[in-house]
Amino acid sequence: MINSQGKAVAVVIGATSKWQADGRNTRLVVGAAVDDGDVPVSARWGVGGAIAQKFAQEGFFVVMTTRAAANAAGLAQAIADQGGAGMVVELDLASQPSIATAFQQIRRDAGNPEVLIYNAGYLEGRALPPEQELLEFFPVEMFETALDISCRGPFLVAKEVLPAMRRRGRGSFMFSNNPMSLRGQKRHTGESLYYPRVMMRALAQALTEEYSEHGVHVANVIIDGGIDSPGTRGHPQMRREALIDPARIAEAFHYLHTQDPSCWSHEIQLTPSVNKPRF
Repeated sequence: MINSQGKAVAVVIGATSKWQADGRNTRLVVGAAVDDGDVPVSARWGVGGAIAQKFAQEGFFVVMTTRAAANAAGLAQAIADQGGAGMVVELDLASQPSIATAFQQIRRDAGNPEVLIYNAGYLEGRALPPEQELLEFFPVEMFETALDISCRGPFLVAKEVLPAMRRRGRGSFMFSNNPMSLRGQKRHTGESLYYPRVMMRALAQALTEEYSEHGVHVANVIIDGGIDSPGTRGHPQMRREALIDPARIAEAFHYLHTQDPSCWSHEIQLTPSVNKPRF
């Protein structure tokens, strides 16, 4: 659907990052908010922010969802400064009423999405001390967060946008995922909290089976590596040369959306050259 500005609509679920200058994980690891003045604008809000900027640059009206609108104020201003158009909508993936209300607002003020990028993530287990990095120590609340973001949330979001895409006969529904959707590997803390990502990947496969014949392109993008952002630049375990440029990730998502229906990619994996891919 084209909105009043004559632009197709792209919705980014999770347009901000816990690793942005004042993000939750930045404060946790660094101890305080950081100065992002030397970070490229494309990397200041992580993958979601880079995707929002890319689609705005390509002429879309971009809807940026986040749990608190203030988190995306800088991103929205950056898009406006670049000549793009968009809006910020508050959305809590743990709340079905919040999701329903958010999409009512999106349909009313922007229109039905041509593109939906599901970029929500979590790092709940990373806040635990090293001696409590096993499943037996994880509170059930952490597991519920993982389920809300990786399973229930995408199901509810899909129900909000896929009917209009099916009726229109076109659209893109894309997932931002990680290697834990492929297999469990002990490379970070809290890995057993990430197996719901497997269900996100399975949902992408199921939606491909159900909706590709209706013209809807469903894709699962596995981001295999650390992502450049204000917070990860100061992380003691992150090597700068191994960080992925989020602007390049955004280009991959836009490429998927522009693929010809005769040759759709369902899944791609993005890995920096200095790392070995995790299969």
